[in-house]
Amino acid sequence: MTVWAQLRSIPWGETRAYSELARALEKPGAARAVGTACSRNPIPILIPCHRVLSAQGGLGGWTGDLRVKRFLLRIEGSLGS
Repeated sequence: MTVWAQLRSIPWGETRAYSELARALEKPGAARAVGTACSRNPIPILIPCHRVLSAQGGLGGWTGDLRVKRFLLRIEGSLGS
C-alpha cells in the first residue's frame, strides 16, 4: 500500500501522525518519507493529507497555507477551536 492509499483510508474527522502512517506501511522509520509524499500530493482535497499531524498532535507541515489545513480540520471536527 502506498502513502497516498493510506491517506485515503483516513476517515473524515480523524487524523493520523506521520509516524503512524509509516508504521502502517511497515516502514516505522519512514515518517519523513511519508511527509515528503504528502508534500507532493497534487490533489489534497481528494487525497486528504491535511489529516496528517505531527506525533505531538501539532499541525506539522503542509504544502499549502497552514491556515487552510487548520480550516479543513475544523470543518471535519478533528481540531478544536
